Amino acid sequence: MATAERAILSADEIRRMLSRMAHEIVEHNGGTQELLLVGIRTRGVPLANRIQQAVSGFENTALPVGQLDITLYRDDLFEGRSLELQQTAFPVVDMAKTHVILVDDVLFTGRTVRAALNAVMDYGRPRSVGLAVLIDRGHRELPIRPDYVGKNVPTSLDEEVVVRLSEIDGRDEVVIQRPRRG
Repeated sequence: MATAERAILSADEIRRMLSRMAHEIVEHNGGTQELLLVGIRTRGVPLANRIQQAVSGFENTALPVGQLDITLYRDDLFEGRSLELQQTAFPVVDMAKTHVILVDDVLFTGRTVRAALNAVMDYGRPRSVGLAVLIDRGHRELPIRPDYVGKNVPTSLDEEVVVRLSEIDGRDEVVIQRPRRG
């Protein structure tokens, strides 16, 4: 089935949103002490790295960044999907003193975040967990709300929000895809 695309964010808009989110994270947490950014695979990892770079630029400190694969924590694990496990890596931190900020590209039903929370708890109970997403598209199935949002994008259920990042896709943009009628 053919799809129609509509661009909603350019590379410059993504950069500005991540910069704003970086400032909000530092401000909300009273600085960078005991902060850990954790990118949810796949596109959350480069977004977490970009937020870390932005924070480094204005705070002159390097936040630790982890990467999290939630594949084995998904609630649809056995629904015919092929498994592609990726690396999970956490810097050595005292989780009990750490404020974890989960970073992802799109928040939709909340099921990915639920899986990420379960995965993080297997590494220890953090002092707190926050959520940063580039796009919040609504349609939640679970009571999950982001703390830091690049952009709220109301969508219909037949639309898909596609985030493309240069580290993975060769360019930065966010588009909405919709099946073409007829």
